Amino acid sequence: MTLFWAFIIGGLICVIGQLLIDLTKLTPARILVIFVVAGCFLSGIGVYQHIVDFAGAGALVPLPGFGHVLAQGTKKAVNERGLLGVVTGGFTAMAGGVTVAVVVGYLIAMVSKPKGDAR
Repeated sequence: MTLFWAFIIGGLICVIGQLLIDLTKLTPARILVIFVVAGCFLSGIGVYQHIVDFAGAGALVPLPGFGHVLAQGTKKAVNERGLLGVVTGGFTAMAGGVTVAVVVGYLIAMVSKPKGDAR
């Protein structure tokens, strides 16, 4: 059942994103910011953790999950380091995920062949 709910909740988040693309004039960058801020906000008021507990990766992999991890990392760092944690918490929480994305992107770029002039 866990995989089922992860698929449903992750799919619903993606459907919301697709509806925002199709029905509004919002740019993809603005939609990305909306999702990350929504994840931070819902995490801040204690709602998103319940969604994560229910749907697992279905709630953590999409963009609101990124916002949730940033908020949780900042909260933890503030509790441990005080005001300095506001600046360092998000970076510390996401360091592993961002590093993997950059390294994998670089490796794929090294082995891929461009399709020609991108003009």
